[in-house]
Amino acid sequence: MAEKVVVIGSNSFSGAHFVTHLLGEGSQVIGTSRSEEPNPVFLPYKKSKNLGAFEFVKADLNQDLPRLSALLNEFKPDYVVNFAAQSMVAESWQNPEHWFQTNVVGQVKLHDQLRKMSFLKKYVHISTPEVYGSCEGNVTEDAVFNPSTPYAVSRAAADLSLISFFKNYSFPVVFTRAANVYGPGQQLYRIIPRTILFALLGKKLQLHGGGTSVRSFIHIKDVSEGTAKIMRAGKPGEAYHLSTERQISIRNLVETITGMLNIAFNDAVEIVGDRPGKDAAYLLDSRRANGLGWKPSIGLEAGLEETLKWVRDNIETIRTLPMNYEHKV
Repeated sequence: MAEKVVVIGSNSFSGAHFVTHLLGEGSQVIGTSRSEEPNPVFLPYKKSKNLGAFEFVKADLNQDLPRLSALLNEFKPDYVVNFAAQSMVAESWQNPEHWFQTNVVGQVKLHDQLRKMSFLKKYVHISTPEVYGSCEGNVTEDAVFNPSTPYAVSRAAADLSLISFFKNYSFPVVFTRAANVYGPGQQLYRIIPRTILFALLGKKLQLHGGGTSVRSFIHIKDVSEGTAKIMRAGKPGEAYHLSTERQISIRNLVETITGMLNIAFNDAVEIVGDRPGKDAAYLLDSRRANGLGWKPSIGLEAGLEETLKWVRDNIETIRTLPMNYEHKV
């Protein structure tokens, strides 16, 4: 019998790539998201040789929980991996109640259903390093939460609720927190595809705060591989970081990309003010995931070249699609 997995938030960048990874391993997968599947340019699993083992179901976490719960009880997956969240840090200041509805209330209602499903071997909650706030040095998985934005607070609240479920119900939850994930098929408003696209189209990129924030970027394929290992071998109640050791400022990242495109940095960028609550750095210690046999294998330059090729190969389609974040309630 093939392993059965439900991926909630399968239309997301990370969710779609994780579906692709699972299909490549021969798993039977149901993906759910609140919207219909987007343009295939954002869905790498559409090219999978095992696509017949995948089914997509449109289901909104806030509106369709009874139907989603019925689906889970019928399919009886071995694992549920949840990528669904109201994302975007800066925008969370504008309508914080929307972030709390999806990331806290909707999630807690889902978790209260999942804890009653005895067939579930593991629930993987895709969290975020934003829960730690701005930190210095390497952040371990047991670091104290110190969220500084509505988005981060909402994600931390759901994580804390799940920890209480683990302690009280022995709910088999594991958490993943990945550093800045990138790669082909990423949303166009994210820094790497946006930089590439704007440079190719001759548009100026707004670089908030001059790009002084330091990040550690990790390729989506490395994240998908790590998530699969954590799904199967992660210890319930524990969190696992997925990160590289390489650190780079946003400015240097943009300079690297414009250099690959043979475009002068000053011709491609406009320096603007920083966004409120933006963390200066969160550099993650991944030794716990390393202990499961995981290590990142794709270097930044190679990953950027692959992402650049994806944009170029699909530029005629991509240029017709929205380039900015569109808020959905």
